[in-house]
Amino acid sequence: MAITSELLREIFKGHLLPFTQRNAVEAAWLASPRCSTSGQPKQPAIFATTQVDRRGTRVRCSHPGEFMLSKYSFRHRLCSWKSLVAFGIALVIAVLVYQPLKIEGNSMAPLLSDDELIFINRLVYRFEPVQRGDVVVFWYPLDRTKSFIKRIVALPGETVEIRQGLVYVNGNRLPEPYVPSQYEDMSHFGPEQVPSESYFVMGDHRNRSNDSRVFGPVANRLVYGRAVFAYWPMEHFGSLSAIRTTEAKSR
Repeated sequence: MAITSELLREIFKGHLLPFTQRNAVEAAWLASPRCSTSGQPKQPAIFATTQVDRRGTRVRCSHPGEFMLSKYSFRHRLCSWKSLVAFGIALVIAVLVYQPLKIEGNSMAPLLSDDELIFINRLVYRFEPVQRGDVVVFWYPLDRTKSFIKRIVALPGETVEIRQGLVYVNGNRLPEPYVPSQYEDMSHFGPEQVPSESYFVMGDHRNRSNDSRVFGPVANRLVYGRAVFAYWPMEHFGSLSAIRTTEAKSR
């Protein structure tokens, strides 16, 4: 039976599979423009095949640009393209959301140390409120060209007081496992009510921290990120989550 171009198309549609590699070469050769209707070659032609399976055959003729790609090859390229797009989107999101920062000073020790490198999340507070215990980055109220990093101690409308180094919020003592005893400041402060849309912030290293005890509460509009991850030095590598905050005292 003569193998026509229609038969070849049916083969590539998968209607007449399984098919042998030799048959695929012969079919492509007979259907080639270089072959007569009788099947006799007008001039020599070179063909190459790659694979024959139930998903289609990829046959290449010597004519320039004459390629037949299998369904498998198309799906493979489509998946690769989708993976590339997904990676690009993830990279853009990471650049827009996270910002690297270098810590200067030890006011947040032992959680964060001088020259430590961290990432902050710049968009988190667009989707959720600031919470007590968050380690936040904000513009220094007395000089907007400088950034500070401190911990949220009291929220808007709350009354904060410090008695012999112990913090009280609305008359209740605030548990602070992240402040080692050697870092406590035994002085007194307040009581003082935090204004609306503002936060009372303090460094964990209480006797070496310039914070709301000095420059007052920080307005919400000045807070621009939350510390989320430390990446240098390697021994501090990891999330700056509530778990690490709680365990900071043991460092």
